[in-house]
Amino acid sequence: MATGINDDKDTGPARGGRRPGPATGAGRPPRGRTSDSGRVRGAGLGQDRGMADVIVVGGGIIGLTAATRLRERGAEVTVWSAQEPAETVSAVAAAAWYPTRTGPGERILAWAAASYDQFRRDAFDRVPGVLVRETRNLERSGATGEPWWAPAARGVRYHPAPAPWTREVRFRAPLVEMGEYLPWLRERLRTAGARVLRRRVDRLEEALVEAPVVVNATGLAAGPLCGDPDVLPARGQIVLVANTGIYTSVRDEGEPGTYVHPRSRDVVLGGTWQEGDWNTTPDPATRDAILERCRALVPELAGAPIVGEKVGLRPVRRGGPRVEAEKWPGGTVVHAYGHGGAGMTLCWGCADEVAALAL
Repeated sequence: MATGINDDKDTGPARGGRRPGPATGAGRPPRGRTSDSGRVRGAGLGQDRGMADVIVVGGGIIGLTAATRLRERGAEVTVWSAQEPAETVSAVAAAAWYPTRTGPGERILAWAAASYDQFRRDAFDRVPGVLVRETRNLERSGATGEPWWAPAARGVRYHPAPAPWTREVRFRAPLVEMGEYLPWLRERLRTAGARVLRRRVDRLEEALVEAPVVVNATGLAAGPLCGDPDVLPARGQIVLVANTGIYTSVRDEGEPGTYVHPRSRDVVLGGTWQEGDWNTTPDPATRDAILERCRALVPELAGAPIVGEKVGLRPVRRGGPRVEAEKWPGGTVVHAYGHGGAGMTLCWGCADEVAALAL
């Protein structure tokens, strides 16, 4: 899960598949918004008043990646977060790349592709917490064509599978250990000159007093902050067991979905998808059911000691993620919320678009 518990999965482009272009604004300044000197208009907007150009409200994976792209474009950026990285729902995520319960659509595909590429670069550069895992995705739908998300990744292979599955899809997927990656990303921002502050807001207007542009990356809090009735939680419970030598991710796409994501020291077992459930206390019966399904899927898990269990509330939005600019009386709010269980999968591509909208 990503800005939440992550059922994230991955696949690469099907054989002969064509890779999509970059997400909106990726790698270039917004059209029509540069001065003769090439400087992005928008950067420096708040300087005459001694303010940041942009305040990003939210310190999870969506907020921190958006802030990073904004700073790379030259904006003076401040991040306001009510929580430390380890306290955000992003930190609970299994964070394996896959557009969980989102899409299809060209915009989502472009975000997923940009994020896949960024995390593969991060893994090559040995960024803390970023891994790449061989993945076996066990389908039950009977589909024979290319999955809509396949062009966003590389090297998808298709294999027969025994009943009750109808096909096995294999690929290599980025997997992020958020406990390491989020603090690294925050320190990278600070080193680049951004400010990261511990601050809770009750109204987005509080940020507009201090910057002409505000990025609303507040996850579930976006519902009350901007009056969006379509925001709701999807409860996810995971179990952590010691990694005794498992290196391949496995997913069963049945209901409820089952997944096994091996990290460097533990293995994330899941999962659940309980929309509208705000309960963050682990349920023993749910834990036992997860263990039973995962051990049946990967028998090598038998005997692996339990080292933890967690619950996260994915920030779901009916109709999909909201990423758009909106004029408010005090300035511009760029909304970036509602990514559900695919926050990690979409974050960097979404951040490119947020930066283009903000500057």
